[in-house]
Amino acid sequence: MAARHLVMFVKLPRVGRVKSRLAADIGLVPAWRFCRAVTGSHLQRLAARGCWHCWLALESWGERGGYGLASRGWTRLPQGGGDLGQRMGRILRRLPPGPVVIIGNDVPDLGPAHIETAFATLRRFDTVFGPAVDGGFWLFGVKSRYRQLPLFEQVRWSTRYALSDTLANLPRQTVAFLDLLEDIDYGPAYQRWLQRRRHRAARRSAAGAPA
Repeated sequence: MAARHLVMFVKLPRVGRVKSRLAADIGLVPAWRFCRAVTGSHLQRLAARGCWHCWLALESWGERGGYGLASRGWTRLPQGGGDLGQRMGRILRRLPPGPVVIIGNDVPDLGPAHIETAFATLRRFDTVFGPAVDGGFWLFGVKSRYRQLPLFEQVRWSTRYALSDTLANLPRQTVAFLDLLEDIDYGPAYQRWLQRRRHRAARRSAAGAPA
């Protein structure tokens, strides 16, 4: 059976160089802390599952530091130049045979179960998307035999059209969708995530409290 490949696209955590749109709303340092914490959590939780080969696609290949011990279990490779679609296409063509799932590092609600569901879905569908609230997508998965196709031509990245533009490139492929999640690009999304996190913490505390 061909290996399953999980790829996470990341920028190395430098203040002022990550989450610029979020930083404009909440400040450079809080945006950097968010990026570092969420990325570190994904690196540890997703690699610990041991069910897929983990690839860390770095925007800036010359910088080797960043996430330290959290990136153990991840094989590093460069994204290369171009827009996001060109970089994703390059990675898809470069990897060994097998289905591929690509994610970013700005969806804190993403977990190992989403990745497992994506790979399971690819046994029945050609492609799978995790749709985002803003019209983009937080996950893309594709079967091995479709990885050489021009999947991301004329996509208006960082707009509400990113998902619909990508779907327009897939007229002959079967498509499935996962849960609708929110990537954290702006202050309001960040505040909603904080609220969800507080609610989850309160539920866990109530569940563990003595009667």
